[in-house]
Amino acid sequence: MAVRSGTAASPATGRTDRADARIELSGVTKRFLTPSGEAFTAIRDVTFEVEPGQFCAVVGPTGCGKSTTLSLVSGLDRPSEGTVRVGGREVDGITEGISFMFQADALLPWKTVLGNVAMGPMFRGAAKKQALASARDWLRRVGLAGFEDHHPHQLSGGMRKRVAMAAALINEPKILLMDEPFGALDVQTKAIMSNELIGLWEQLRPSVVFITHDLEEAVALADRVVVMTSGPGSVKAVYDIDLPRPRGSVQDIRFQPRFLELHHQIWASLREEVERAYARTTGETS
Repeated sequence: MAVRSGTAASPATGRTDRADARIELSGVTKRFLTPSGEAFTAIRDVTFEVEPGQFCAVVGPTGCGKSTTLSLVSGLDRPSEGTVRVGGREVDGITEGISFMFQADALLPWKTVLGNVAMGPMFRGAAKKQALASARDWLRRVGLAGFEDHHPHQLSGGMRKRVAMAAALINEPKILLMDEPFGALDVQTKAIMSNELIGLWEQLRPSVVFITHDLEEAVALADRVVVMTSGPGSVKAVYDIDLPRPRGSVQDIRFQPRFLELHHQIWASLREEVERAYARTTGETS
């Protein structure tokens, strides 16, 4: 069961009140079969909620089932036990109104930047002219005006992430799932992308589940931080982040006294799980 800690955050200005953007996981367990035919439990009895328009970050050691949790919310997979609900309805297939931003660039290499971003609206039935106009607008929003005719291999890592972000947001999703989207970027580019993400999120206010190994990133971006245990993953604690919004630059937020206090508090909980997971991989006992 989740343990609530920290001070509850006040509702952010402009937060969506769409009930269909609420995410609920209740007693969720997911098992897989290993190549040898044995059952492997990825997550166990996971319970937490993401309110409409809330930015929720999930942190935990490698192998704790963070990505598995995202796949269950999206409907790409089904729980072995427990229930996943979006908007009060149990997820029983691909969830409508969701965009997914993966760790790796999910861009089609043979399409231009413009073509990649325009695919979403066209898949939803938009006319090609309308889809391309919308794609141009979103490329402008992420700072890529002038790169419409480039292909992914002609862009830097940070620029490809901007394309992926535009492609994820162009349909104005009610829920945005992000699986370590900036993990492969250098520190400076990662900070810039985090600032851009939070600015775009404040415009649209989708409910966000953001997977990250970076606790500073989690505290700087999120309204709520969920800490998962070492595998099989379960929810160890839930922290509501009471840093006011708009927060400004993530580079500046991390020096605020309240940020440091929250970071220290959450790290004390997370560190135990990271050390436990490390000991397991090295064959040591806790």
